Amino acid sequence: MKIAVEGCCHGELDKIYETIGYLEKKEGVKVDLLLCCGDFQAVRNEGDMKCMAVPAKYRTMQTFYKYYSGEKKAPVLTIFIGGNHEASNHLQELPYGGWVAPNIYYLGYAGVVRYRGVRIGGLSGIFKSHDFRKGHHECPPYNPDTLRSVYHIRNIEVFKLKQIQMPIDIVMSHDWPRGIYHYGSTGELLRKKKFLRQEVESNTLGSPAAEELLAHLQPSYWFSAHLHVKFAAVMQHRPKGNSAPRVTKFLSLDKCLPYREFLQIVDVPERAGSSEGLEYDPEWLAILKATNSLQRITPHPWNIPENNGLHERWDFRASEADMMQVVEDFSGDLAIPDNFSRTVPAYDPNKPQPHAAPSCSTNPQTTELCATLGLTDLYALVTQGGDVQGSTARDEDDEDRRSVGSADEPSEYPTDTSGLSNSFNPDEITIEDEWEEEGEEGEGEGNSKAEIKGDKLPDVAAGDTCTPSRLVLPKPKSDFSPKSLPDLMNLPPPSHSTPALSHAHPAAEKEGCCEGEEEDAASVRILKRNSDESGEPGSGGTTPRIKRRNQVIYTAVEDEEGED
Repeated sequence: MKIAVEGCCHGELDKIYETIGYLEKKEGVKVDLLLCCGDFQAVRNEGDMKCMAVPAKYRTMQTFYKYYSGEKKAPVLTIFIGGNHEASNHLQELPYGGWVAPNIYYLGYAGVVRYRGVRIGGLSGIFKSHDFRKGHHECPPYNPDTLRSVYHIRNIEVFKLKQIQMPIDIVMSHDWPRGIYHYGSTGELLRKKKFLRQEVESNTLGSPAAEELLAHLQPSYWFSAHLHVKFAAVMQHRPKGNSAPRVTKFLSLDKCLPYREFLQIVDVPERAGSSEGLEYDPEWLAILKATNSLQRITPHPWNIPENNGLHERWDFRASEADMMQVVEDFSGDLAIPDNFSRTVPAYDPNKPQPHAAPSCSTNPQTTELCATLGLTDLYALVTQGGDVQGSTARDEDDEDRRSVGSADEPSEYPTDTSGLSNSFNPDEITIEDEWEEEGEEGEGEGNSKAEIKGDKLPDVAAGDTCTPSRLVLPKPKSDFSPKSLPDLMNLPPPSHSTPALSHAHPAAEKEGCCEGEEEDAASVRILKRNSDESGEPGSGGTTPRIKRRNQVIYTAVEDEEGED
């Protein structure tokens, strides 16, 4: 099965599907599934844009609304997780996952589904220690704090994923598992993103929660985004019991921009005799049922159950009987129904409504799933000002506050530094996309649309196929030496080119291109840092001063032109 993996989407669905179509034609393959690793930006209308944590001038409609309205349909089944730039009010309608448009499926705060027998899991959002132990309490209209905390990962979601016992094939997270950079070409990563050196050397880059999940789940593949750089790693895990050691192939990709490595096709074996469509995962649904009583919708920190004598139950793993009950709940049919429905009007370019208020709607998909499994619709509850279990949950929250103190307590992950930033927007990682790289040439001359920035491609005669060289994975790293290792499947070539774009109509180009598009693909391009990022006078160090990511993540065309 051919799976296309994409990094940060940033609403550029037209570009992504266009690239997949081009690669299918060029390589003679058929992509079966697209996985997007966050910052999807499922913006339906102007109201949704006000629920997205980006600077106001970068709140643009992009192209998702066309798929939501029915103007277009996704040509390939698409599964995605949330990142830190999302229409949060839309995704909150689907806490357990669901269709955001025909053929486009969101995994929820955390989720696991099956496609052709392949188990695919995901964790939405990014890790921030000061919100990790809170409930999902946010709802529109968001204030400046909740606009960001709404996409922060919560301990309950990590706890649910840690109940999984059966092998899982693929896991997606937006931010990287902490420490994964030690299992690939760390030097190459730091060459591309120099400002990450301090965090890499202190092992504070990435999510400690995702690191914990990686060690527990040990999936065959782990895909991420967030850092806007392509990075591959191979991690060999310690064996569990008498079982053979497992190996995880990690891949992070860039955001959707021309000549950037934002898309790659991976070959994953499907399981014979499995269903052709997207299915619920019985183990995951059984875990959702078992942990429903643990849900919280208050901002007060609380501790998940542990085997410390304070909790009646701390093991919520699913038994075979639990999974059989789930199958029975669905009358033996675990196929995810095509029950997408629009809950708000779609954007109409002919009738713009810039003053539209953010919507706050329940979603029939969530209502139906909750009714079938006996789950709580968190979004419906928080918008009504209710609580999961009435007075009982409130009493438990009071006990939590007495026992665990305030949200300002140190993180349960000792080396986490995510809450220590004193910049204007502490929720944004430090990212600079335009480092100075002397002598870098723009690719894409002639009719070859598959040429890729940074890749040296051989000269070919007209009409011949030019295929990038295969990605060479690093050797698996671990702190033990088993006698034998399973054969590793090489990842396929980095298929991440964008077809050449016409420059005949400047107005249309400005409106439809990915952010920061190069003026001339065939020209030599020298990338420079912003003028305010040079070292300060008197600075003794050589580490450059980095502009916060939310100021450069959507580099406008005019900004790009100003740099050249």
